[in-house]
Amino acid sequence: MGTFMFLFLLATMIEMYPDEEIKEKNQQISEKIQKIFEIQDDIENIHPFLKHLFPIAVVKNDTFYVFDVDSLRRNYFFVKKFPSPVAVPKRIRAAFPLDFYQNKIACVISDDAFESLEGYILIFHEFMHCNQWEICEPKLKQKLGIYKEALKEKNYSWELNYPFPFSNPKFVKIYSNFMDALDKGKKEDIFDLRKELKEILSKDDFEYMVWQEWKEGFTRFIENKIRKRLGVEENHRGKDQPFSRVTFYEGGAKFIEYLSKNNPSLLVNIEELFYTIIR
Repeated sequence: MGTFMFLFLLATMIEMYPDEEIKEKNQQISEKIQKIFEIQDDIENIHPFLKHLFPIAVVKNDTFYVFDVDSLRRNYFFVKKFPSPVAVPKRIRAAFPLDFYQNKIACVISDDAFESLEGYILIFHEFMHCNQWEICEPKLKQKLGIYKEALKEKNYSWELNYPFPFSNPKFVKIYSNFMDALDKGKKEDIFDLRKELKEILSKDDFEYMVWQEWKEGFTRFIENKIRKRLGVEENHRGKDQPFSRVTFYEGGAKFIEYLSKNNPSLLVNIEELFYTIIR
């Protein structure tokens, strides 16, 4: 047998008979991951995006175990494992493209997400981020000066570590009043306070606020609709002081709820939603 043919057969055997660790991990996760389809049946009419499922990367011991989805057969299937070049947070809930898997956008979680209904809800939260990415997120980022500057500085974690002036008394007062006006549906106050925010914040600070309101506020808004449908307590972290970036999740969700009452199409045309928030 020639060398080339031997190597070909060896590679084929490796694909057909994955190592025992992968087999065991696949078996452990496969039953739990299938529950996603059951939950999807209960919630998919909340929003059209919930019909779309995405790859899931389960992280265990700093190793990604990637499962892709066959939506027609309603099945998740194991595709590969990949060691992470850096330490991964123990209870990760995230969405980002996997550079080792054709740059596909994926929900990235630790396996404890399968231990509770809330964990599954957060998987769908991350799926909403996957939708944002596929529809318009990269294009919208290119419009942001704050993003371009972060790229120059190779600050790839700018969404997490941007030095926003959360403790500025003027900001705290105005944003508190803004959320209160949203709760009360006071249109004039809402947009007057929005103008005040734009006046007191730098261009970069305002862009950062809007980005978090759009990206995380939208997913928080849908997440709470899912929670309500499934009888789980709603998530309103960020509403209380001291303020942090999570405050924009709550404020963004409230603002998006208000805007969508007047224009329901914004909940599907999320690019237009962004431009409506940043005006």
